[in-house]
Amino acid sequence: MYEAVTHQIRVRVTPEYLKEQSEPSDNYFFWAYKVEITNLGKDTVQLKTRHWRITDATGRTEEVRGPGVIGEQPVLEPGKSFTYSSGCPLKTPQGLMVGSFQMVDGDGHTLDVAIPAFSLDSPFSRPTLN
Repeated sequence: MYEAVTHQIRVRVTPEYLKEQSEPSDNYFFWAYKVEITNLGKDTVQLKTRHWRITDATGRTEEVRGPGVIGEQPVLEPGKSFTYSSGCPLKTPQGLMVGSFQMVDGDGHTLDVAIPAFSLDSPFSRPTLN
């Protein structure tokens, strides 16, 4: 599990390589990842947008931006969490993801919340220190 806390918002990410959805002989490797967002603060916040930077083992980077997550813009009251799952294909057996959520508090202030960098490692990759 990977974790970051920014502006009293905790983001935990758990990636998992999905062997049954991957085809290594075709350079297709697929991971699922679970994201848990918890409001540790005293103010209600709403997730408005997401930004991901996905880098494969060759250094090729793709940026993904958009509204909300999985079609939702969840509102998190103090002490509440929101969890969702998504996936990521790569053409290499290893990669890295990192990003941020843009959230808004009850006063209309924008908060940039870090998504921790996390490693995508398949059984076909050699572990490396990044």
